[in-house]
Amino acid sequence: MKELEFFTVNLQSLVSVPYADMGVRAGFPSPAQDYIDKSLDLNIELIDHPAATFVAKIVGDSMAEAGIVAGDLVIIDKSLEPQDGNIVVAFVGGEFTIKRLDMSALSTEGVIWLRPANGAYEPLRITPDIDFNVWGVVTRLIKKMA
Repeated sequence: MKELEFFTVNLQSLVSVPYADMGVRAGFPSPAQDYIDKSLDLNIELIDHPAATFVAKIVGDSMAEAGIVAGDLVIIDKSLEPQDGNIVVAFVGGEFTIKRLDMSALSTEGVIWLRPANGAYEPLRITPDIDFNVWGVVTRLIKKMA
């Protein structure tokens, strides 16, 4: 099952976006145009470790209940040490998948679980005999709102 489509990050381009640093209020509207006097580079804001960062487009729906759905983009940092509870991109049996890492049974049972966020899918039980590695940790989610 194909769950991800990978892209490299182009750090040569400058994505300069107008930035209003007064904050955005969820109540009474404010004339934001009066406050726009800066710009920011999305590469700097979204990417912590450029040489180890990739972007993937979500294709499947196994993480829908975590708010990660088809068409979303995830930023993956390969330089981070995976921690229990992280959403990770893992390589399992020759395929990539995105799941929540559960290492709670590692010391007692010697297994790792990859847990989907969709009741239609079963967790993946990872034992030492399975071809498996955590390819990277998901650090950001980019999604269209409409």
